[in-house]
Amino acid sequence: MADTVYDVAVIGAGHNGLVCAAYLAKAGLTVKLVEARPIVGGAVITGEFHPGYRNSVYSYVVSLLDRKIIDDLELAKHGLSIIERTSGRVNVLPGGEYLWLSRDPGIMKRELAKFSDKDPDIYEEFERRLTEVGGVLRALARRPPPNVGGGWRDALGVLDAANRLRKLTPDLQAALMELMTMSIGDYLDQWFEGAPIKGDLGYEGVIGNFVGPYQAGSAYVLLHHMMGEVNGHAGAWGHARGGMGAITQAMAKSAAAAGADIETEAPVRDVLTENGRAAGIVLGDGRVIRARAVASSLNPKLLYTRMVDPALLPAHFRRRMDHWRSASGTFRINVALSELPAFTALRSMDDPARCLNGTVNICPSLDYIQQAHDDARATGWAQKPIVSMCIPSTIDDTLAPPGHHVASLFCQHFNPELPGGGSWDDVRDRVADLIIDTVDGYAPNFRASVIARQVNSPLDMERDLGMTGGDIFHGALHLDQIYSLRPAAGYADYRAPVAGLYMCGSGAHPGGGVTGLPGHNAAGEIIRDLRKGV
Repeated sequence: MADTVYDVAVIGAGHNGLVCAAYLAKAGLTVKLVEARPIVGGAVITGEFHPGYRNSVYSYVVSLLDRKIIDDLELAKHGLSIIERTSGRVNVLPGGEYLWLSRDPGIMKRELAKFSDKDPDIYEEFERRLTEVGGVLRALARRPPPNVGGGWRDALGVLDAANRLRKLTPDLQAALMELMTMSIGDYLDQWFEGAPIKGDLGYEGVIGNFVGPYQAGSAYVLLHHMMGEVNGHAGAWGHARGGMGAITQAMAKSAAAAGADIETEAPVRDVLTENGRAAGIVLGDGRVIRARAVASSLNPKLLYTRMVDPALLPAHFRRRMDHWRSASGTFRINVALSELPAFTALRSMDDPARCLNGTVNICPSLDYIQQAHDDARATGWAQKPIVSMCIPSTIDDTLAPPGHHVASLFCQHFNPELPGGGSWDDVRDRVADLIIDTVDGYAPNFRASVIARQVNSPLDMERDLGMTGGDIFHGALHLDQIYSLRPAAGYADYRAPVAGLYMCGSGAHPGGGVTGLPGHNAAGEIIRDLRKGV
């Protein structure tokens, strides 16, 4: 009805918007969730990009999705099944060598010994530290950060965080400080000798992070990716059966079952404000949806610079949003394959295919990462790109015809802003060819096996998904843009400078990745405020 006033209007039906809407509806609130695109899911979708070939279009693996959310929203009941990958990762190297980062400790030690006498003895300790520190951060990620300059509740939040960190041994507390502040290159250099292990782990520090490996703070992104689990196994990774869209389809079913009203092809033009308070949203077609509160899962820069009356924002906050850093340096390709890639480096294995249900990386060293970043800064893209390949059809037969496969190529580094003002639309296929040729250099049957491809440049991701700068995290995960500073000091508790407006997307704590936690945490704050009549 035209005069309906919802309790909450949620902008954006990506995974965080869906999670937020589901929790709000389960709490008994009336919820209107609007999505600009024809489908829900945001970056977490599955698409058929060639007849008979389906794959995760943007995001591609599962680990960070929080177990509490899976259970609370009954995602398994709504169709979600996560298949754990068993093989780990393999880093294929120039000259026909490889490093297999197996989940079997014995194989892992043997592999590291190929490149260093020292590394096999210290890897277990390295991984233990990351896992223990990551576990503490996982607990902190499930609650709002304390606000800078906040009141008693924020002071208690500081004490709670300090108490959790206090439980770490002094050396693990030191490890946390190092991981929060050091570059991924410096951090790995102090642990390892072998170039391949540093290249592989160094890639973890630049996933969706348009920086070189020696930029201070880049080690945190490695830690961010250690907060996950699959089916109760910490640090494991998996594939959603049917592609990543299975996650958001299950979330949408959960939200709808709880009573949320979901509408697609409904872009938002403005956040409606009355008397300095959010009072609903104005859609692109002019319709007004009134609500007691508004939650946005959009990039904060997009929300605050385009949809909110700037007169309602403090000058320092507007300046923060004007300069919010969003640039992942990411290029995504999906390919339909007539056969599995035959990597030259893996031919000596008895069964090379056993490595292919995990990740195959082309990232031989930290120097390789640095050169890729330098190239992207100077010319727009890496001349020798970092490529991370997953072939989910090796463990999910719903994605491709029998005997055929689909693969995801997640690639770095690609400058969202091309030098000289060029457009990615003019060079995207040329760059895609370069990436295909790069893989073909390691697997000589690859180019000939490509039946079809789906290409997404940084510009495509910004245009299609509202990811400013093609940023998969909705804002760089740098020290000045995380925790109590995400998105800005004083506003880390999901509340905006405008009363009744909330952030529930990856631009809020704990940041990007398919966690669902920004949506979960924001919903808790919205429910608390509405029940108090705030």
